[in-house]
Amino acid sequence: MPDSASLTLVLGGARSGKSRYAESLISEKPSPWRYIATAQAFDDEMTERIAAHRARRDERWQTIDASHDLVDVLAACPKGQPVLVDCLTLWLSNWMLAEADLEAEMRKLTDVLARPAGHWVLVSNEVGSGIVPENALARRFRDEAGRLNQKIAALADEVVLVVAGLPVKVK
Repeated sequence: MPDSASLTLVLGGARSGKSRYAESLISEKPSPWRYIATAQAFDDEMTERIAAHRARRDERWQTIDASHDLVDVLAACPKGQPVLVDCLTLWLSNWMLAEADLEAEMRKLTDVLARPAGHWVLVSNEVGSGIVPENALARRFRDEAGRLNQKIAALADEVVLVVAGLPVKVK
């Protein structure tokens, strides 16, 4: 791994400030910065959320939409370029809705994340602290997100949990 390469996982609940914190980590590095977005706008509310995220970023950010092809986009990142992926749980839900082989997709992702080409920051939701969901799909999502977060945390050089806008270093 090059000296300038590192992997940071930023976890947090909904509206915890995890995305803003992750953006601040990337913006400490020389631009241009690559923002890999995994969200899909299926409704007006999500369209507004995506627009709000985009409005925070200026011309130094290169945004790439990768709802499913995150692995290929990461593998093609230029060496040394700071990269922010927001977020892994949306990427996971995209594959769940596509009824993909999640274990295979996670394995491909962890393979590319084991060799970051620069300072890479990944955002993911911590969904295991709430109540047990009442339906099977939501319980499966919670379980798969927990597994994904554990795999990424094991690879990461640094893991930060953001609570109420405050970063707490975990690893």
